[in-house]
Amino acid sequence: MFYTLLLILAPLFVGFFINVSNKQWLKKIDQSVSLLVYLILFVMGVGLGGYTDLFRELTTIGGYTLVFFIVINLCNMGVLFWYDRRRPLATTEAAHQPTSTWGLVKSALTLLGYVFAGFAVGYALKDYGHLPDSFSTMVLMLLLLLIGIQLRSSGIGLRRVLINQRGLVMSVLFMGSSLVGGLVAALVLGLPVFQGLSIASGFGWYSLSSIVITDAFGPVMGSVAFLNDLLREFLAFALIPLLMRRHPSTAIGTGGATSLDFVLPVIQRSGGIEVVPIAISFGFVVNIFAPILMIFFAQLAAA
Repeated sequence: MFYTLLLILAPLFVGFFINVSNKQWLKKIDQSVSLLVYLILFVMGVGLGGYTDLFRELTTIGGYTLVFFIVINLCNMGVLFWYDRRRPLATTEAAHQPTSTWGLVKSALTLLGYVFAGFAVGYALKDYGHLPDSFSTMVLMLLLLLIGIQLRSSGIGLRRVLINQRGLVMSVLFMGSSLVGGLVAALVLGLPVFQGLSIASGFGWYSLSSIVITDAFGPVMGSVAFLNDLLREFLAFALIPLLMRRHPSTAIGTGGATSLDFVLPVIQRSGGIEVVPIAISFGFVVNIFAPILMIFFAQLAAA
């Protein structure tokens, strides 16, 4: 169990100790991360296409996704609403600006497009074998290495993270409530508890959860994890501008792991520059613990 955990996580920590300052190289790394995310989603689609009973499982995928998404996010928002009331935080009034949804829709359609493209290939070639599991693992390890380099090169240090008390408290509340939500969802659906906890540990990191959960529990549950985490990004883009003024912790928390990257510009526009360090601290901690908890619970489920 711990060997698998170390095998996956080692590239992330190795990357964090590689400091790249050349802007051209950083641009290439950013482009490579995007390409690897698309490749991971394509590979997941190939696995789905090769799954002979998939069409019988569409109702199951939709139902499971709905339960996990609703229960986990209700737990997150309930706890973070409480924290906002106990520790109110003022945000910049002038920063509350409406955000366009077209970028969100376009991004989501692009991601789903790669999944469907992979599905078409997998379905067409299902009688000719399938990709080895080691391939997706290698792609994931390379992705985590580059993400580690991005984190280090962006100037995010452990000191900067640890001194932001609000971000740390938010991350603990968010991850704890997510696990409670995953536990409740698993009990409602009659799934193994550790499986529910593993799915809940994606925290919005769909490119990671889709591979880890597919490898651990098969393409059906991998699809559930992917859709559950992708829907979180939809929710974040929709709710952050609405919640930021009165409930900034809740607004930042809706993004989960994506608060560090994809939804950070929306957080900045909606809450002002003063909430950015909070979002960075929160997102950094969640990004570190997402793979650790996801793989840990997946290994416990397989034990």
